[in-house]
Amino acid sequence: MRKALTKSLFSFYSIPRTVNRNTRTFTTSIKLSSNMEKPFEKMEEQIPKAPEPTSAAAPKQEEQELPKLSPQEFRIYNRMAEHMDMFHENFRRTWNLLYGACESKKRPTGMSIRQFIGVGDDFCHHLTIHHTIEERHIFPVLARKMPAFKKELELLTQHKQIHEGLDKFEEYLGQCRSGEKELRMDEMKAILDTFGKVLWQHLDDEVHELRAENMRRYWTPAEMARIPI
Repeated sequence: MRKALTKSLFSFYSIPRTVNRNTRTFTTSIKLSSNMEKPFEKMEEQIPKAPEPTSAAAPKQEEQELPKLSPQEFRIYNRMAEHMDMFHENFRRTWNLLYGACESKKRPTGMSIRQFIGVGDDFCHHLTIHHTIEERHIFPVLARKMPAFKKELELLTQHKQIHEGLDKFEEYLGQCRSGEKELRMDEMKAILDTFGKVLWQHLDDEVHELRAENMRRYWTPAEMARIPI
């Protein structure tokens, strides 16, 4: 489903691949048989010495004290968090409607079964498009400098866990729409419970990573203007 949906997505500029860096390891071997015959002081002289501390020993980027942002700078750096939270708030509201109906065991007043199933279908469709855009066009850009957005780290792993449950939810709604199954609130709730916790955690985590105080550690104001969202 996710591959088919990407055909309808608007196109962004192409994103270059990150360059892999090769690491080197150095090994040192010491012949104990010859050293054991020498005084301890002589042996100590032959032990490889660590280089003097360099700039790499300076405090990490996230540990450094940074000056307070001006109101204008805050708006620039907080733009992505605000936009993302706006999208996420729509998902939260729809989830609450669906899950609330499951808990009360009745649909919202005035909403037919077909309309209720349609709300669930829209939720699945919009969340899938949202995550596909993130993975194809936004995360690759952020991953150039931000570890949290690199592949297989926390945020992308959450996507996979969410869609395992979302696919089951979409399948269930399809069966109810076709008449193959009768819509039962307890069955629907059981499916939502399989991915609800990770979904809500993800909605919060993503916005937290995009907040102004975090973004300023990795990006310049000019770079912020070029990040697609």
